[in-house]
Amino acid sequence: MLIDTYDRVATDLRVSLTDRCNLRCTYCMPEEGLQWLAKPDLLTDDEIVRLVRIAVTRLGITEVRFTGGEPLLRPGLVSIVERCASLDPRPRMSLTTNGIGLKRTASALRAAGLDRVNVSLDTLRPDVFKALTRRDRHHDVLAGLEAARDAGLAPVKVNSVLMPGLNDDEAPDLLAWAVGHGYELRFIEQMPLDAQHGWKRDGMITAGDILQSLRTRFTLTEEGDDERGSAPAERWLVDGGPHRVGVIASVTRPFCRACDRTRLTADGQVRTCLFAREETDLRAALRSDAPDEEIARIWTLAMWGKKAGSGLDNPSFLQPDRPMSAIGG
Repeated sequence: MLIDTYDRVATDLRVSLTDRCNLRCTYCMPEEGLQWLAKPDLLTDDEIVRLVRIAVTRLGITEVRFTGGEPLLRPGLVSIVERCASLDPRPRMSLTTNGIGLKRTASALRAAGLDRVNVSLDTLRPDVFKALTRRDRHHDVLAGLEAARDAGLAPVKVNSVLMPGLNDDEAPDLLAWAVGHGYELRFIEQMPLDAQHGWKRDGMITAGDILQSLRTRFTLTEEGDDERGSAPAERWLVDGGPHRVGVIASVTRPFCRACDRTRLTADGQVRTCLFAREETDLRAALRSDAPDEEIARIWTLAMWGKKAGSGLDNPSFLQPDRPMSAIGG
């Protein structure tokens, strides 16, 4: 069991499969990209599957989310999903992706055992998409979303970040579009995850701003904590239901007290929090032929030291020393 000193138990594992991405979102990385991890530093497919197996069979993990960078860039993704789906007990598995390439892979991922997807899409306007991501791929994301829905990767969730002066007026339009297409929309407050450290707390679009904008067109009924559980998103019924919209208020209303996550970076480090500055090396243990029991022990000790909170509620918060692409969202 992955328990910490605040009696939180981690049952949700986020696995970053690569630090690379085929977009250059302004809130994530600079236009020229980053210094990518060298291939020998990345976990191999076998190493990833082994760590997931240890987490599931020895440490109580019940949900696995594959992330990046952009996980669809991982050549062995379908095989990794298939092998993890054969574990006993079988974890619930999802994928966070930018949607580019999902049109050609959705059916194969579903057949391999993937349960659902989260797709990032911040705007309905192709020109704004190009400004935000520095790539002209809006149509590919829409096609990927449709393919995921048609393949049965449900519920298909759409993650949107609103940025001042770019797409901050789009919240009602995004929700109307998501409802019309059968997607579950979740707005995420912009977090300090950009490698160029351009994030500023002042001026960010907050959860309160988002809800105020949505209520100009929709009636929202809060689900409440019983329905939310340990999920990061606060959710509201839209016009009485059945459609829902979520808001992840990581900055203004942190959910650290109910956090049930542990994170594995693309180079085999355990992170107890997305914003943690400390990491625990599992790759070295793997490559020194440590038995499963020893790897589980190292992981357990790492989680025992998890801090009470992320620090995002502190106005003087300093950004992490590694960009989101290396850690996994």
